[in-house]
Amino acid sequence: MSAAPSWPGGTAARRVRACALAFAVLLLAACQSLPAPERAAIAAEMVAARSTVVDCALPERCATPSSFREAGMAKLAASTPEAPRHELVLLERGPDALAVRLALIRSAQQTVELKSFIFEADDSGQLVLDALLDAAERGVRVRVLLDQLYGLSEPNLQAALASHHRNFELRLYNPTFDEARTQPLQFAAGIVCCFRRFNQRMHGKNLVVDDAVAITGGRNVQDRYFDWDPVYNYRDRDLLVAGPAARAMRDEFDLFWDAERSVPAEGLVDVAERWRRDGGAPPGRLDFRDRLHEGRLGTMRQAAADDAALRAGLRDVTFDVGAVRFIADLPEKHASGAAARRDASRVMRAIIAGAREDVLLQTPYLVMSRPARELFQDLQERDDPPTVRVSTNSLAATDAFPVYAMSHKYKRAYLRELGFRIHEYKPYPTDTPIDPASTGALGAQAAADFPLFGSATRGGNDGPVPLRRAGVRVGLHSKSIVIDRRIGIVGTHNFDPRSDHWNTESLVVVEDAAFADALADAIERDMAPENAWLIAPRAKPPLLSGLSYSLGKLSEALPVFDLWIWPFPYARSYALRPGCEPLPWGDPRFFECWEDVGDFPEVEVGSKRIYTRIITGFGAGLTPIL
Repeated sequence: MSAAPSWPGGTAARRVRACALAFAVLLLAACQSLPAPERAAIAAEMVAARSTVVDCALPERCATPSSFREAGMAKLAASTPEAPRHELVLLERGPDALAVRLALIRSAQQTVELKSFIFEADDSGQLVLDALLDAAERGVRVRVLLDQLYGLSEPNLQAALASHHRNFELRLYNPTFDEARTQPLQFAAGIVCCFRRFNQRMHGKNLVVDDAVAITGGRNVQDRYFDWDPVYNYRDRDLLVAGPAARAMRDEFDLFWDAERSVPAEGLVDVAERWRRDGGAPPGRLDFRDRLHEGRLGTMRQAAADDAALRAGLRDVTFDVGAVRFIADLPEKHASGAAARRDASRVMRAIIAGAREDVLLQTPYLVMSRPARELFQDLQERDDPPTVRVSTNSLAATDAFPVYAMSHKYKRAYLRELGFRIHEYKPYPTDTPIDPASTGALGAQAAADFPLFGSATRGGNDGPVPLRRAGVRVGLHSKSIVIDRRIGIVGTHNFDPRSDHWNTESLVVVEDAAFADALADAIERDMAPENAWLIAPRAKPPLLSGLSYSLGKLSEALPVFDLWIWPFPYARSYALRPGCEPLPWGDPRFFECWEDVGDFPEVEVGSKRIYTRIITGFGAGLTPIL
C-alpha cells in the first residue's frame, strides 16, 4: 500500500483556505494538548503500572519449538563472515505467512522485534498481538515499531498496551501531531502545513526472532494480506530468512527504534488523555476480536502449532543458500540535503543495470521515477538489450486508482521507449495462490474451517473501482525482481517515486539460481493469461495512424493538460482467445489469438472510471509523489 497522498496544488484561493484549515487544526490541537509536565507524569504512571510477573522461569522461556527458528540457529553456527549460510522460505500463500509468523513468535526465547507500516486491529492483528503479549509475559523482550498513520491507531488500545507488561514496548514512527490517531482534519492539515514530514513514512515490514530468523516482504498485519478479507485481498509475498542476515535486520530495527521520530506510545497526547480520563488502563481493550470468527482463529492457532505440517507444506519453496544481503533505507533517508541516503533504491538500480538477458519486475504500482526511467532507457540503448517483463495491477484489481491513472498515461512510453512487456493482474484470477479451495500448508481440515472468501460484494466508493461482476477480488501487492534467473529480490520497494524519495524501504538480495528460478516461476504464474491481461499496442486505425501516435506522444510531454479525450490511445488490454497460444506482440497472428478487451476491462462505467480518465488527463504533476 502506498503512504499518505500528497497535496497536488491548486488555485491561490484554495491554498489560502487550506492554510487556514491547517492553522485552525494546529491551534485546536495546541489548545487540547496536555502540558508537557503532565504528559510526562502520565507516561511515567503507565510505565510504573506495567506488570512484572513472568509466567515462566525456564531458560528457554517456555517457548514452543519451531524448526524454522532451529534452522536459524543452525545456520548461524555453520556460518563464517567469509562463508555465510542461510535457509530461505518463499511465503506465497497468506495463511502460510500468518501461521509461520505465529509459530516464530511462539518459538522466541530472548527477543522479538516487529516493524510494520500497517497493523490493523482485526482477526490477524489480534492473533499476532496475542502471541506478542504471551511472549512478553513468559519473559521475552518484545518491541513493536509501527508507522503512526496506520499502526493500531486506537488510543484506548495503545494506552492498554503501553501499560501492560515491562517486557512489551510500543513505539510509533513519525506522529506528526504527537497523537496515536490522525483525524481527517489533521490529515488534511498535515499535507498542507507539514508536507515533507507528513509524507515521510516508515514502509518496512520485518519480524525478527532471537536474532536468528526473520520475515520480510510486502505483507502488513491486516486480514487482507492473509486472505481473510470478505471484499478484497492482496496477492502478496514474504520471505523467511534464517541465518546471519536476520542479525542485519535486527541492527536496522535498532536504528529505527532509537531514531528521534520513534515516539513511545505512552508519550502520545491522546493516549495520555485516555489514561487520565479512565483513571488507568481502559478496561478490556486488549480483547477486541469478533467472536463470530473464533472458529478460524482457533484453526489458525492450531496450524501454527503444527510445525511438521507447516514444514512439509513449505518444503518445495525452501532453499539452502549462501550469502544473503539485506539492504535498507535508514532513518537518515528523511534527513535534508546530502545527508538523505536512499540505499534501497540505489542498490536495486545497480543490480538491474547488470542484467544481461532478462529483467522480471513485479510491482503493484507501475509509476516510474526519473532515475528508473533513465535506467531502463540505458538498457534499451544497448546493442542487445535485455527483455523487461512487468507484472502489475489492472485498474480493476488495484487499490490505488490515481496511481494506475498515471501508469495508463505513460503506457506508450513504457512499451516503446523502455521496452516493457506488461501484464496487468485480473481482479478474479483463476490460477493463484489465493484459492478458496486451498490454504497452502494448513491441510484439508483447515481448508474446511477457513472462510477465505466471504460474501460477494462490489467495491464501494472508498475502495477499488466498481466492477461489472460481483465477488471477492484480488489485487497485486508483492514487490519482487528477478535478474537473469540468477538474482532474486524480495522486499517492500514498489519501484515508484514514493519508494524512491519518501518511504523508507528494504529488500533482500539473493544470488542463487535455484531461488531466483522459483521466484521467477511464481511471478510468471501471475502473468499467465488466466491471471493477467496483456498490454500491447492497439490495432492501427485505418486512417491517420501516424497522427494518432504523434498526438498521444505529445500528450505525455505536457506537464498539466493531457488530450485524454483522444479516441485512439496507443495501448490496449488483451485477453487470450480459447485454444490459442500466447503469441508475442509483432507476430502476424497476434490479433487472431488475442482479443482486444478495451482500456479498463471489467470496470463499470461509473465515477471511478471517469476519475481515472480525468487524473490521466490532468494529473501529470502528481507523478513525483505517487
